[in-house]
Amino acid sequence: MLHGPVLPVLAALALPNILAMVAVAATSIAETTYVGLLGRDALAGMALIFPLVMLMQTFSAGAMGGGVSSAISRALGAGDEEGAQSLARHAVVIALVAGALFTFLFLVGGDALYRLLGARGAVLDEAHRYATVAFSGVLLVWLANTMISVIRGTGNMHVPSTSILAVAVLQIVLGALLGLGFGPIPRWGMAGVAWGQVLAYGAGCVWLAFYMCGPNSRIRLGPDGWQLSRERFWQILRVGLLACLSPLQTVLTVLVMTGLVARLGVDALAGYGIGARLEFLAIPIAFGVGVATLPMVGMAIGRGDVLRARRVAWVGGALSAGIVGVMGLMVALWPQVWSRLFTDKPEVLHYCAQYLHYAGPAYALFGLGLTLYFASQGAGKVLGPVLAGTLRLAVICVGGWLLTATQAPDWSYFALVGVAMAAYGVATAGAVWGTRWGESRPVAAAAR
Repeated sequence: MLHGPVLPVLAALALPNILAMVAVAATSIAETTYVGLLGRDALAGMALIFPLVMLMQTFSAGAMGGGVSSAISRALGAGDEEGAQSLARHAVVIALVAGALFTFLFLVGGDALYRLLGARGAVLDEAHRYATVAFSGVLLVWLANTMISVIRGTGNMHVPSTSILAVAVLQIVLGALLGLGFGPIPRWGMAGVAWGQVLAYGAGCVWLAFYMCGPNSRIRLGPDGWQLSRERFWQILRVGLLACLSPLQTVLTVLVMTGLVARLGVDALAGYGIGARLEFLAIPIAFGVGVATLPMVGMAIGRGDVLRARRVAWVGGALSAGIVGVMGLMVALWPQVWSRLFTDKPEVLHYCAQYLHYAGPAYALFGLGLTLYFASQGAGKVLGPVLAGTLRLAVICVGGWLLTATQAPDWSYFALVGVAMAAYGVATAGAVWGTRWGESRPVAAAAR
């Protein structure tokens, strides 16, 4: 973590994360596939709910989870083992409170939000069937992702990755069985798909709690040491709360685009939902690289080696841009490789192809920005990347308003997505370049 060339160490840490995140993305693809078998209305309803489901994932794993990993890695880098143990317990408390709060908010205010996004009739009914179950179990998502973030903060990527992989496989299997039915198992439709997520994350919580109470975990969650303090909460929240604005802005961006595209009809909404799923595939890949940079940056900052921390950030950003950029170019050139995984309806394929043609080329900059965001969490300096997300949202809002006011053609809405992604990546890179991460203290040459 603190010694040797950056790229080999980063690659070794990132690979299990990428594989696990690909499994998460496969869960998304699988869900879209068998929701597509439930009909067009179910697919459109999923397009409305999916950004909110991802909001819980990115809040708990990428934003607040990043604040957890950042605080723990900096404590360990500074040699404060006791402080790291205490931070883990405070992180669990934050997860329990946040999970309960979001469950309440979604169950009480969800219907108004779905209607605001344009859901009506059968589409609204399908959205309700999924959301009622999924958001009832959101506390389990928060708790599992928080424990994973604690373990990642120690530099252990294998246990989190294995856990994520197991949860993803279980969710795919249970979601298909309960959603579509098989043998004596009844067909529960959208509610069954949601139950797959709830049950899988419940099993994940049990396993992670068992591991963290055992002798093999560097950070342990036992019955002792649960004295809480404002200082420990603030060490996590000062990064995590600000970082939460980034996924919130990302989801708001998708929701605004969803509302704009919904005006074009159900076929356009379904096609956009399929295309936008690829964006949420790019996020896990950039996440896999980004969370590998996070503890490397955090431990280097805790040790006082700012030069190494910045080198880790830029190497990670370049690696992510390369992987995600190739993926984006491939689907821009051959969109049906992606879209035909989910539907064969010509009208839906048409709109999905428009999205991929115009958004795909900007994926490299999008991946760069996302990974630099996670590296900035490790340094505790996330304001610049968060403001870059604000810029992306502003481009979508202002641009969408102008396109609607001028009755612009359908393709222009999808071109707007690509422009906003590019603006985000460039702005994030500029913010990281111009932000000081502190003064380097003298360290041994081997640490560089």
